[in-house]
Amino acid sequence: MELLRIIISVLLPPLGAFLKVGLGLQFWINLILTLCGYFPGLVHIIWLLVRKPTRI
Repeated sequence: MELLRIIISVLLPPLGAFLKVGLGLQFWINLILTLCGYFPGLVHIIWLLVRKPTRI
């Protein structure tokens, strides 16, 4: 499942962000970055995929 998420994230970064975090703030940030250019959205989704989740 993780490999499929990575492939989807590279092809469509906002969809990858949605699969990772849902319709939260990070999804909207990724959507805006991707609309500004593919590369900023790609960098953001890679960051989302590799960061460790924080516990509150």
